[in-house]
Amino acid sequence: MSLPSAEPRLPERHYLNAERGLWSWLTTHDHKRIGLMFLGMLLLMFLLGGIYALALRIELLTPGETIMGRLAYNRAFTLHGVVMVWLFLIPSIPSAFGNFLLPLMIGAKDVAFPRLNLASLYLYVLGAAITLWGMFEGGADTGWTFYTPYSTATGTAVLPVLLGVFVVGFSTILTGVNFITTVHTMRAPGITWMKVPLFVWAIYGTAVIQVLATPVLGMVLVLVMLERVAGLGIFDPARGGDPLLYQHLFWFYSHPAVYIMILPGMGVVSEAVCAFSRKNPFSYRVLVLSTVGIAFVGFLTWGHHMFVSGASVLGAGAFSILSMLVAIFTALKIFTWLGTMYRGSIWITAPFVYVLGFIFLLFFGGMSGVAVAVTSADIHWHDTYFVVAHFHFIMVGASLMAFLSGLHYWFPKMFGRRYPEAVGIGTAVLIIFGFIATFLPQFLLGNMGMPRRYADYPERFQSLHVASTAGASLLGFGFLIIAIYLGWSLRHGRVAGRNPWESRGYEWLSESPPPESNFHEPMVFTDPPHDYSKPGVEPEVGRAA
Repeated sequence: MSLPSAEPRLPERHYLNAERGLWSWLTTHDHKRIGLMFLGMLLLMFLLGGIYALALRIELLTPGETIMGRLAYNRAFTLHGVVMVWLFLIPSIPSAFGNFLLPLMIGAKDVAFPRLNLASLYLYVLGAAITLWGMFEGGADTGWTFYTPYSTATGTAVLPVLLGVFVVGFSTILTGVNFITTVHTMRAPGITWMKVPLFVWAIYGTAVIQVLATPVLGMVLVLVMLERVAGLGIFDPARGGDPLLYQHLFWFYSHPAVYIMILPGMGVVSEAVCAFSRKNPFSYRVLVLSTVGIAFVGFLTWGHHMFVSGASVLGAGAFSILSMLVAIFTALKIFTWLGTMYRGSIWITAPFVYVLGFIFLLFFGGMSGVAVAVTSADIHWHDTYFVVAHFHFIMVGASLMAFLSGLHYWFPKMFGRRYPEAVGIGTAVLIIFGFIATFLPQFLLGNMGMPRRYADYPERFQSLHVASTAGASLLGFGFLIIAIYLGWSLRHGRVAGRNPWESRGYEWLSESPPPESNFHEPMVFTDPPHDYSKPGVEPEVGRAA
């Protein structure tokens, strides 16, 4: 596959240079600039969480104390989990790529509520600042789940961390409301529901979960704060409370939150698979319906986190079966992606290599999820490194692969420049190998009985911990390379042109980088998205009356 021969040029005026100065960025209502600022903040949080992950792996290189004591270890894994889950993984793809691309993909000029969109950014920044202040000032040691009754009794600074996560939750809700309204009311003529791009469907399904589930999280965090401040006794058994009530409420949000993290990634993969296979989706309807199915069933499976908490046989069995339903919808997506690739004209690029990594980690992690959905097996693996590895394969590995795939796929659209493709492909292979090398040993550790969240371990576990730390080092090296070549490409990368991937996605009909209003004139979309049935022919669009 070769790139277009004509040397492209950057458009003279685009969203990046339409207004200049810091104030124009801080007060912008342009969804693309807001998406870009979200992306910058999210990458900063990812860097912080990643540094603490490396520190944890170094500590676990040897039995006993290596570089930090046990209290510092508890605080470090709490900070790693809080930052990665609440400040990076949950908002990552929706807030950054969703904000930037959703209006472009449906032919709209902006989101439905631009001012609300800017407010969601500032709420995120405020929530992150409060959370990090709490972490560095007093250091919470509860883990990212804030389980009671420990979180209501510990002397560490849990209160500001809870408050920060609570504020970030409002940012999530505002973003979800904005996206739902935008998709319902601002689709360009010609984009019917069955012509909505697959990434938009994924963001839409995610937004529904955000709006319905996040208030439950907000409520339970407020209750924990009140418990600490006023001693209400809702969750503390010493005061007549019930800590299991906290677990039910927390997982009613936090299990659907898994799909807030993974559904947008599935949308990225659906776009990239079509673009780099040069084929229409094997089944557009299956991809859409499985998205809706995952979003719905995700609300019914929280109980599988509580098999060891005294659940009845009937209740455990019901949650076990419902959890496996998610695997069926996920399998439908994987079969459809593979069917799309079959006999396609595959173009090996960095985004596509990350897609392959995503599918492997989703399949492997998904199968381990089916295993822990079986109650008898879950009792053996509960609170061991097996769960840590499963969690990281799905929530971190697959989500991260999709994030990196989207970052490389849409980098030319965002900045109008290309990155060195060969370096991108090589680094993608390094990242995938490093991730597997980090977490595969943890499946074995968990099966051998290594509990999670322990700073110390018997010597017989050391070789697997060393292997895991070596993998984490490769990961860290890979991310450093990505930061260097993408940073270099921002200024020195070759000009990409409007559509360097020759994609049929609606967003590629706009210039790269896009103008302030996304399109120079209102558009009417005639052809469906992802239509590769006419090679070399641009999608048919018209001017709205």
